[in-house]
Amino acid sequence: MAKMATASVCIVTYNSAADIEACLHAVLHQTLQPERVVIIDNASTDGTKAIVERYAADKGLEAIICFTANTVNNGFAGGQNQAIRQTASHYVLVLNPDVTLDPAYLAETVSYMERHPETGSVTGKLVLGSDHSIMDSAGLGMRRTRQAYDLASGEPAAEWSELREVFGVSGAAAVYRTAMIRGIQIDGQFFDEDYFAYKEDVDVAWRAQKLGWKSYYVPSASALHHRGWKQGGRRSIPLFIRRHSYQNRWFTLIKNEPVSWQLLWLLPLLAFVEASKLVYIILREPGLLGSWPIIFGKLPVMLDKRKQVERKAKENRLRQTVYGNK
Repeated sequence: MAKMATASVCIVTYNSAADIEACLHAVLHQTLQPERVVIIDNASTDGTKAIVERYAADKGLEAIICFTANTVNNGFAGGQNQAIRQTASHYVLVLNPDVTLDPAYLAETVSYMERHPETGSVTGKLVLGSDHSIMDSAGLGMRRTRQAYDLASGEPAAEWSELREVFGVSGAAAVYRTAMIRGIQIDGQFFDEDYFAYKEDVDVAWRAQKLGWKSYYVPSASALHHRGWKQGGRRSIPLFIRRHSYQNRWFTLIKNEPVSWQLLWLLPLLAFVEASKLVYIILREPGLLGSWPIIFGKLPVMLDKRKQVERKAKENRLRQTVYGNK
């Protein structure tokens, strides 16, 4: 008899007191029970730690809920890597604390991935917590300008009822195959910890594609995403976060954009887009200029990571040539 697929849930919290209990309640009421729920707190100051510890004790779940309170903020990428290393299941659900899962979320996503072994990551139908009829995300898309975006964001949820292949999955509620996690990690890291936070899921999606993995949107799995800053516009996002988002876009391009004939016609477009952004930054958001010393300083590191991915891709192609699709 085939061994039943197992899944763990990894949550990184940072001042998540308002959301974490509802998130945990939904996780622990999945029809496919998680083998382990790993929570990494990034030095919260709002009582998140006390809420998680009390919840685990009250429910008698200390053996399932594995909680670590960091004394420093390791970022989303570092925190998730820290959590993933504590799992040994076939699948890992990377989950934001402001997401409330439908009871069948894990079962539906894992079931699809079990039937399609070439699939490395899956996301379900994420709708806005403030309006359940409106989509938050159906996964990640990529524009010609190499700008990643949330597919279906702001669109009617009723129009997103069909399965589809996507560029990648949002880190808000992403189910990853453990074999893929191990296969695409660089220097022992699944999420690149140089990103700290933001666009690390885009980097993973692109890297996974280059190494032969597929990603799908599975609408039979659903969840509510109670995100706040997205509705407030850029001015509601702290400068610290905007800097990471901006520099991480460059890191992602440096590491993943293929060198091909297509790049020749793409370069003028990218140059125009980035020059326009730079003019806007100088005039409206000069604080972002502080990202450039970091981008230049990390250039050798990013180029080395690019080489490692290309080496893995070459090894994969050689393996397929020798062994075929077996």
